[in-house]
Amino acid sequence: MTVLVLPHAHRRVPLALGACLLSFVAFWAAQRAAHVSMIDLLVYRAEGATVRAGGDLYALRATQARLPTTYPPFAALLFTPLTLLDVAAMKAAATVANLALLVAFAHLSLRLVGRHARVEHALWVAAGAVWCEPVWTTLRYGQVNLLLAVLVLWDLTRRPGHRWAGAGIGVAAAVKLTPALFAVFLLGTGIALAVRGGSWRPWLRRARVAAYAFLGATALTALVLPLDSRRFWTRMIFAAGRVGHAEDTANQSLRGALARVLHTGDPGLWWAAAAAVTGAVGLAVAVAAALRGRRAQAVLACAATALLVSPVSWSHHWVWCVPLVLLVWESGRRRAAVLAALPFCSYALWWVPHGRGRPELHQDSGQLLLSALYVGVGCAFLAHCGVRLWRTSRTA
Repeated sequence: MTVLVLPHAHRRVPLALGACLLSFVAFWAAQRAAHVSMIDLLVYRAEGATVRAGGDLYALRATQARLPTTYPPFAALLFTPLTLLDVAAMKAAATVANLALLVAFAHLSLRLVGRHARVEHALWVAAGAVWCEPVWTTLRYGQVNLLLAVLVLWDLTRRPGHRWAGAGIGVAAAVKLTPALFAVFLLGTGIALAVRGGSWRPWLRRARVAAYAFLGATALTALVLPLDSRRFWTRMIFAAGRVGHAEDTANQSLRGALARVLHTGDPGLWWAAAAAVTGAVGLAVAVAAALRGRRAQAVLACAATALLVSPVSWSHHWVWCVPLVLLVWESGRRRAAVLAALPFCSYALWWVPHGRGRPELHQDSGQLLLSALYVGVGCAFLAHCGVRLWRTSRTA
């Protein structure tokens, strides 16, 4: 009898696949036991149904929570196929799709940080990442964060001269505005390289393709949904309060942290000033890192900046913690990587009073610290990148 012995390298993929599937099955069972509502997915379906019925998209109030439409109208066009499935099938399909996107995101994150992205490595990363709070909450609500992150990384990990590089960023920004900062980063890097006499054309080409993709998707939507498009781009885009209370624990942006620190639902000029300074510094750090060939550092500095300056960055928007922790790990700082992962894997964000009655407006110092963990990691990452780049420039 002949015994087939697989080489060690060939045994790695089945082992990683088995571990990943086991983790995903346990995750699915845990979510079912927690009776997750996937409430955002239900809102998406209601938006698609409203488009098909020719209703007023921004007058919509969906689910028992009466949640409004907050995305650009292009997103609602993309959500129309959800109406073809019953609710149970839609939830199952969305969960499977998000888990597949998580594997793709892990693969692209490994490519970003410079590691040879083997299939087994992506499977191991996905098996662990599914349990971190941003990813758990993304699947719990049926959110689109992993899709948008994959679109962005699909662009930023491709060879610069690829003719479609930039299209993913443009489409992602048409669905949800925050990814548009990546196009600004590409433009800024291209301009800086042009001034320095470097290879600027690939960067500006990607920025141009991103702009064309965004404008194309937005223009198409304006043709199909003219009234909704006009209402969003003239009114709804400025109505940050429609999304929820600024001080909500889940809001892990500078605006949310300042609202809790100042014990007010409207941090006003304090947030505007903090966002302006952080945006300028964060983009400067991202461009400087790109100029020095530190692609992963540049991309993640831009991602952290976008999350910090956005009026609302819910905790599930921070799925970018996956490549951030991988970058720290691959740099050889294993203890720092564990410390960076701890806020996202401990769920400590939810150890503070939250929910009805707006208790976040009355947090003490310890609770304020816990409820700003993601903001703290983002700021610390930008500061670390900035200091390292400054030291490098001094010794160059």
